[in-house]
Amino acid sequence: MRIALMLNLLVMGIANMAYCHSNAPGLEVLVGGSPVPKYFHNGTTYLEAVKGKEYEIRITNPLGVRIAVALAVDGLNTIDARHTEARHSRKWVLDPYETIVISGWQTNSWQARRFFFTTEEQSYGAWLNQTKNLGIISAVFFREKAPAAYSMPILPPPPPMPLKGASPQIRKDEGGANAAGADQVNSEGNVEKAARADAPSEYAATGIGDRIGHEVQSIYLDLEDRPFAMVNLRYEFRPVLVRLGVIPPLISKDPIIRREHARGFRDNAYCPEP
Repeated sequence: MRIALMLNLLVMGIANMAYCHSNAPGLEVLVGGSPVPKYFHNGTTYLEAVKGKEYEIRITNPLGVRIAVALAVDGLNTIDARHTEARHSRKWVLDPYETIVISGWQTNSWQARRFFFTTEEQSYGAWLNQTKNLGIISAVFFREKAPAAYSMPILPPPPPMPLKGASPQIRKDEGGANAAGADQVNSEGNVEKAARADAPSEYAATGIGDRIGHEVQSIYLDLEDRPFAMVNLRYEFRPVLVRLGVIPPLISKDPIIRREHARGFRDNAYCPEP
């Protein structure tokens, strides 16, 4: 496996062992394997979140050198759920031109818990009492310096942040019961109920969903002091995107927009009967 020694500042990276190759650049959010469309508005890049939908994050290294990426969802590092400066955080490691897909919160060296869109109240961040940065996905990219002439054995990773008890979003393994009851939305719950129209007062955040296999290995890297790129994506439910002016409302639900699109004639030959 890949081994490197951090010379200036010990920043632990995670070598993702379940990756794929793609030409997609930068940072993308995938739902059902397809990229979620991006909307650019007032200097911010927005995504539409659909309540109850699982999602993944695809990261691409556009360089011919190895890089490390600090990836945070709702302000929480996707490896250890901590909120730190990007330079000091644990990072995902990508080989030259490699693309990886991160499907959830890394809870140990062999498992992760899936990302899924939910409300602020039912989010992983709310369970951790970390709600200041809900609704944002951020990636900060660092280049590796020239490899050192020597290496050291891989050290065991520090233990992940423990999951203290059952969060409202975590489905119990025993019998597949839902820890929050039948009305809670989890990543494999009632899709029809999760897809109901979102109230305008609800704001999107990310929950902690089902366990999946995701094996990783810890290594040490000597990184450049400054990042070479940073990408931020803000996600909201559709009613909030409409209120912000990011996307237009549906014509059928807004009388003014509907009337603006009204036309005098169609191709009907005669008046239809009721």
